[in-house]
Amino acid sequence: MTHHVSFRTPLIAGLVLGVTLALAPLAQAHSHDPAQSRQDRPQATLSAQASAEVPQDTVQVTLAAEVSGASQSQVSDQLNSRLDEVMKQAKGHDGIQARSGSYRIWPMTDRDGRISEWRGHAEILLDSQDFPAASKLAAQLADRMPIAGMAFSVSRERQAAEEQKLLQQAVKAFQDRAQALTQALGFSAYRLHQVDLGGAGEAPAPMPRMMMSAMAADKVAAPIEGGRQTLSVSVQGTIVLLPAGTATGQ
Repeated sequence: MTHHVSFRTPLIAGLVLGVTLALAPLAQAHSHDPAQSRQDRPQATLSAQASAEVPQDTVQVTLAAEVSGASQSQVSDQLNSRLDEVMKQAKGHDGIQARSGSYRIWPMTDRDGRISEWRGHAEILLDSQDFPAASKLAAQLADRMPIAGMAFSVSRERQAAEEQKLLQQAVKAFQDRAQALTQALGFSAYRLHQVDLGGAGEAPAPMPRMMMSAMAADKVAAPIEGGRQTLSVSVQGTIVLLPAGTATGQ
């Protein structure tokens, strides 16, 4: 299974429906075994999906620092000092969560295979639904840790609310298709035998590196605007087709 800039475009919801009919052999005309009769009733497998495009209301800004030195300890000290300094300034801002990202130190070798220097890379991640505030803070920290990446997503709260709406649409579509199929095949009713629910959202696309480099070089707050993300909820189930005079619970 998907805040700042105003989005007024209404949700674009769509339904994708499918049906697979698996007819079991009809019960023998002279069979008087009720259990056997229930087993021989035809079944159909149907699926329904509801989807909608929603604004991405969360941004994650990646700040990165790279240092080099003659020894591993020297690089480690420089990197840790930079991280501590920037993290202290990054924390304490309302609506912005600052946390550590990737951290690694590795050796560089010359043509003879000997270590010529050590390099280190560390990241700090800024997560926020306040796009202007995140942009301003990233610009303030860019002289020590430039912007290395940016990605947008839908917050968990918004995703849960939207998927609740989509679930109702998908279930209604499933019920409508099940009823239509039942009537089209000449049966009077159906009984739900099995149902499975699923959901998925498109992964947010990362911001192009060229644009990120320009933002870091300017060291000024740049406008941040998220895109739109598709959320979907699917319902798949099996129904038992019931002839006239059969109770739905049987």
